[in-house]
Order: sequence, then structure tokens, then C-alpha cells
Amino acid sequence: MDSHSLRFKDDGIIPNNPNLPVLIYKHAFGKGNEIEEKFSKNNWRNSWEGGIFDYHHFHSNTHEVLGVMQGTATIMLGGEQGQSIEVKTGDVIILPAGTGHKCILASPDFLVLGAYPNGMNYNLKTGESENDSELILEIKQVPLPDADPVFGKNGPLLSEWLKE
Repeated sequence: MDSHSLRFKDDGIIPNNPNLPVLIYKHAFGKGNEIEEKFSKNNWRNSWEGGIFDYHHFHSNTHEVLGVMQGTATIMLGGEQGQSIEVKTGDVIILPAGTGHKCILASPDFLVLGAYPNGMNYNLKTGESENDSELILEIKQVPLPDADPVFGKNGPLLSEWLKE
């Protein structure tokens, strides 16, 4: 598995996370059907299956993990000034609260599984007509997860995010 992190600043519309990086795990799973069981085992629950919206959005009240169950896609992270990444079956993206994301292009069979630490309920924000200072405060107050969604208590998420 190859992992790396990305950081994004507030672009004036999408706040992103001022403290925590996005984590990307390439080839985390051999098959997409293993993803839900592993996320659930590591207490990332309230899962859903589907695509990723084709407009910039974020969640100010929870972190989110996206596991690619099948297909390929180009996803823009961090808002219009962010970075696009290519994902395929078995890849995982961990988005800290506030991180903008949208699907730019996807194969017809593209399917992701999304989940949230401790099964938290998520909100849906677009950065339009929202009070930026209130959003930043809410984003900063989102608790850190107890476990990495893929690797549990010993995963890169905990070492990366706890050092922040």
C-alpha cells in the first residue's frame, strides 16, 4: 500500500481543515467487497454506497472516509484551488471535517462506500451563504476518531492526526 497526505487552505468558499491533512491510501484493499466490513470493524459506520456529488461540498460536523468499491474516478479535493486525484478499486480517501470534495469524472461502474467515525451523522455544506467563522469553529471541534478506518489503532491516521 502507498499512502500520502495533502493539505488544503481555506479558499474563501470551502474552509477545508486548518489542522488535519487528507490521507490517501492507494491499493488499501484488493477487492472492494472487503471495505465495509473493515470500516465497520474499526468503528467507521453509518455507511452508504453510491457516487460522489459532482459539486464541491464538505461536512463541517464529522470526518469522512471514502473507499472505492469498484471503478475509477477523478476527484477534486480542497475546492476549486485544490488538487485532483485519480482513484480506483481498493483506494481509500480519509477527509478531515471541512475538506471540500467533488467528482469530476467517473467510470460507469464507479462505486464508493462512505462512512463516519462512531457512526456520526453528517451534514452537507457547499460554502454558499454560510458563516465562515462558525464553520471553522465547528470543524475544529470535531473529535479525532478512535481508530484508522483501515488499520485500526495502529494506522497512519492516528500518527498523522495526533501529531497536529
